[in-house]
Amino acid sequence: MEFWSPCFYIFTLFVATNGIMFNLPPNTQKCLREELQQNIPVKGEYDISEAPGQKVDYIVKDSKGHTLSQKEDINKGKFSFNTESYDTYEICFISRVPAQVRGIAQEVTLITKHGVDVKDYASYGEAAKLKPIETELQRLEDLSNEIVQDFAYMRKREEEMRDTNESTNNRVLYFSIFSMFCLLGLATWQVLYLRRYFKAKKLIE
Repeated sequence: MEFWSPCFYIFTLFVATNGIMFNLPPNTQKCLREELQQNIPVKGEYDISEAPGQKVDYIVKDSKGHTLSQKEDINKGKFSFNTESYDTYEICFISRVPAQVRGIAQEVTLITKHGVDVKDYASYGEAAKLKPIETELQRLEDLSNEIVQDFAYMRKREEEMRDTNESTNNRVLYFSIFSMFCLLGLATWQVLYLRRYFKAKKLIE
């Protein structure tokens, strides 16, 4: 039984920590998408307002449809997963309301963290017996490495797009030249054919 028809997508740009609040109408689903690097830990915390007789599920998937985290009938809790590859990851909240219940919109609050913000540097500093300044320097170093990786990937994507554009331009050029030769050949054949036809009809010498 299909219990939702409209599907809303919310496209967000995560920095390190992202918090968002939205209304989830009854028998609908709302999804948030984000592109993330490979092997990035992601943690989230959600809080959904109560509505008698209504249930909300969530599911986290990648662009290939693989489920990374899922839970039914939620109201407040947490989730976590690690990204397997550079991909677009999506978390959807799905409202389910029985036919005999008059549904109302529920308020969903979602806070997500990924990368450096997931790591507990206070506990790490205590375990490694680091001074507060050393712990902060370690955090900044990890953050810098994450930024460098992002820029390296962006540069790689830019090079791939440039190569694709150049390849497309070359193909269009070769196709245009081929089309011109085809048209010239067709025009020449048409002229010769008409010349033979008119000669056969003795319309021209």
